[in-house]
Amino acid sequence: MKPMTEPQIRSAFLNCSKGEAKRLHVPRNLSELDWDDLDFLGWRDPQAPDRAYLAAELDGRTVAIALRSSAAASWQARRSICSLCVTTHSGGVSLLVAPLAGKAGKQGNSVGAYMCTDLACSLYVRGKRDVGVKLHESLTTEEKIRRTVANLAAFVAKVTA
Repeated sequence: MKPMTEPQIRSAFLNCSKGEAKRLHVPRNLSELDWDDLDFLGWRDPQAPDRAYLAAELDGRTVAIALRSSAAASWQARRSICSLCVTTHSGGVSLLVAPLAGKAGKQGNSVGAYMCTDLACSLYVRGKRDVGVKLHESLTTEEKIRRTVANLAAFVAKVTA
């Protein structure tokens, strides 16, 4: 993934107002990230733990999505699967909900998906973060990366539909 700047990320939000995008917390360590290991940038808001954000380059353009989670959704002790990277976790998957872009989102319509609570899908796919017991897959790392990007693109398409 190409490195992103704070202004680039803020201007890429599809499902929140420019004012909301201006006020949200963007990671301060953007210049320190290993962008080669990321398929998308995902982070939780340190000031509001129920808020999360995704930024990615899809089809040659930067897109960003605002998400919300339920505090109750992250306590599950049973094994769950992230819908983006298809990694299994015990208690590490949360339902994240994104308001739809445009008028539909302003009316309260949203779409959700179960995702890694820490949004570190790229690191799990590459084996750079441990999830404990792994399910065996016959896919190569490159195939897993392509699947993760395709799943992210499908989720973004639902948000912008």
